[in-house]
Amino acid sequence: MKTHAQAVVIGGGVIGCSILYHLTKLGWRDVVLLERDELTSGSTWHAAANIHGLHDNTNITRIQNYTMDLYKALEEETGQSCGVFQPGSLYLAQTEAREHQLRLQAAKAKYYGLHFHEVTRDAAERLHPLVNFDGVRCIMFEESGGNVDPSGVTHAYAAGARQRGAEIYRFTPVTGTEPQPDGSWIVRTPKGDIHTTWVINAAGLWGREVARLAGIELPLQPTEHQYFVTETIPEIAAMDRRLPSVADRDGEYYLRQEGQGLLIGAYERDLKFWAENGTPLDFAHDLFPDDLERIEDNMLRAIARVPVVGRAGIKRVINGPMIWSPDSNVLFGPHPELCNYFCCNGIIPGFSQSGGMGLMAAQWIAEGESAYDMFAWDVARFGDWADAAFTKARVGDQYAHRFAIHFPNEERAAGRPARKRPAYDKQKALGAIFGLNAGWEHPLYFSHDVPETAGFTRQPWGDVVGAECRMLRATAGIIDISNFAKYSVSGAGAAQWLDSIFANRMPRAIGRACLTPLIGVRGGVAGDFTVTKLDEEAFLIVGSGVAEHYHKRFFDAVPRPSSVSFVSKTKDLCGFNVAGPQSRALLGKLSNASFETADFPFMRARRIVLAGMEAVALRVSFTGDLGWELYCDSADQAALYEALLTAGAPLGAGPVGSRALMSLRIEKGYGSWSREYSPEWWPQESGLDGLIKLEKDFLNKSAYLALRNTPPRERLSILELCETPMNADASGGEPIFLPDGTPVGRVTSGAYGYTVGKSLALGYLRDAGPGDQVDVMILGVPHRAVVLDAPPFDPNGLRLRA
Repeated sequence: MKTHAQAVVIGGGVIGCSILYHLTKLGWRDVVLLERDELTSGSTWHAAANIHGLHDNTNITRIQNYTMDLYKALEEETGQSCGVFQPGSLYLAQTEAREHQLRLQAAKAKYYGLHFHEVTRDAAERLHPLVNFDGVRCIMFEESGGNVDPSGVTHAYAAGARQRGAEIYRFTPVTGTEPQPDGSWIVRTPKGDIHTTWVINAAGLWGREVARLAGIELPLQPTEHQYFVTETIPEIAAMDRRLPSVADRDGEYYLRQEGQGLLIGAYERDLKFWAENGTPLDFAHDLFPDDLERIEDNMLRAIARVPVVGRAGIKRVINGPMIWSPDSNVLFGPHPELCNYFCCNGIIPGFSQSGGMGLMAAQWIAEGESAYDMFAWDVARFGDWADAAFTKARVGDQYAHRFAIHFPNEERAAGRPARKRPAYDKQKALGAIFGLNAGWEHPLYFSHDVPETAGFTRQPWGDVVGAECRMLRATAGIIDISNFAKYSVSGAGAAQWLDSIFANRMPRAIGRACLTPLIGVRGGVAGDFTVTKLDEEAFLIVGSGVAEHYHKRFFDAVPRPSSVSFVSKTKDLCGFNVAGPQSRALLGKLSNASFETADFPFMRARRIVLAGMEAVALRVSFTGDLGWELYCDSADQAALYEALLTAGAPLGAGPVGSRALMSLRIEKGYGSWSREYSPEWWPQESGLDGLIKLEKDFLNKSAYLALRNTPPRERLSILELCETPMNADASGGEPIFLPDGTPVGRVTSGAYGYTVGKSLALGYLRDAGPGDQVDVMILGVPHRAVVLDAPPFDPNGLRLRA
């Protein structure tokens, strides 16, 4: 067995073999895969292995289509059959909401040139004569949908990897993973040790156990999952072609042909957890006892839709384990707390995603960053707040609602609250409706009368959010921004260290602040931050809260002098944004400091005493209005909040939630990380290139220089919807076309601008500029919009700097 390798993949399921294969495709030959049993052990071998291309997330759609296209090429390359059947898939909508979802996916398919389109009932009946389409209001057909052979695909990846020099050791359990001072690892097995640069945890059902060998906990929980295969159905046996699969999400089951019968699977509400305290090490090609009563309701809905199922006998039942993350997306990427330790755990639609997932992993490992922004999958989206209780509750909710629609702005209650700030009880008493952000509860809006709802169309809480927006623009609003990520950097050399990370020049004078991009490995925008100099060699940095662990990788990428302290203050500091034309008067009631522009200009900061409490005040506001961000010790948050509310009441000011903030920042045209700012977008496309100072060095400067003079592929733009006949606004991800049907871009954020009276969207456009008319595919239906030349609120920044 090898004693040295560039990378060691732990786990011989379909994902581990795909990563190994794709590493060799990128030129890594000295790579090894270790499997404790036989390839496909665990959950791979018994998977239903359905494949489909469309997903609500744009990049996951791209990844799934890459995967589906890869299988035939993989067969030709390796000679190993993948058992590919692609008779197509029929998607059924029984509800208006499902129809909206399918039409939006059809619009995305048109944008990307994929074959997913509406068919009539007559056409659907010809495609699948066994389906009863009564009660179905919309039918879509995906031409490339189908299924593959789990074992065949896994062995094809393995064969392709071996052909390029990779080695695979079966029956070789990993007993230890030990980090070395130089960032490399020793992987220990009963057959010997391997010294490797990278460890890749693709251990499937044993992902938790393998992670613990490295000293980390992954939020994963297995469940049982069942499907059954019928005996031969005469109507199918008499056919000379294979039937398309049926995706009846509203019925909460899936169905496809298997042999001359049908395979039916379900995600039942009465789920059953498994291996809560750890996956047994002797589990391999095992199954659980049949328990079809658990999915009886789902089966009855399948029989009503495909009546021949009710007349067919059951040939076999598969009841096997699956392992889930709290949001049912894979835990993917280098673990932020470890060096060169890559996670790929908790995959559910593995055979729809295996190829793209392997490619993205290989790019990240070999090239430093994946070509697509995969934050939706990034293991860094969870922290230690995602404990066992939270994970179990969320997995239970995800499994039971596997086929439910995930609406824009949707919040789910399972596992909450996970983390609360001191002001939580006061906010709740004020009627706060809370959302979840990086584990923290934060107010979405304030109302004792309007409950939280979710949908594709405008919701009742929009009136409440609109009132908050108008209050802030007219007087002032108090927004809890405690979920922003906050860092303290201090000590001799702090400014120089920060200058070597960020693309902008760090503030030189005490009390000055700057906005700065963080450049990704490929030259895109990996982050945007506000950096404030509080004292000589003392800085406060504020960034995206959900991206705190993601950004840790970048801070760790630049060696930090021993004299420089870098500390996350996200837990220790709370924040409020007091904004609006009366914000100066409100704060003046609580402090002896002067908030007049002559004394406290825009983008300046100072330490002040506010209602007897110390705080850092920074004159900036994500609302685009006159305002200050205030940061105080967490112990003072509740008292400061009370003081701000009391001082604001006579002025007509009050609490404002994050949904209002979203609307207000879009009125001003401000971008947000993970929406408008992403490693996929170049600084000159995002409008951040003016903040880059080339006279100094900074992280990934060479990557930026390589593309600096390349014309923007697309540009961040703001659009006004001319009409909204469906009572819906853009939310993000909607394709944009010219009136003649030419695709020109996609929406990144959208909201109704309550204080400007316009439905607005931010997005990236090519071949369209100010004054041009375009069609935004809201709910999959073209909505005419015009590209604006400036944001509709305060385009010259007069309010911001007043």
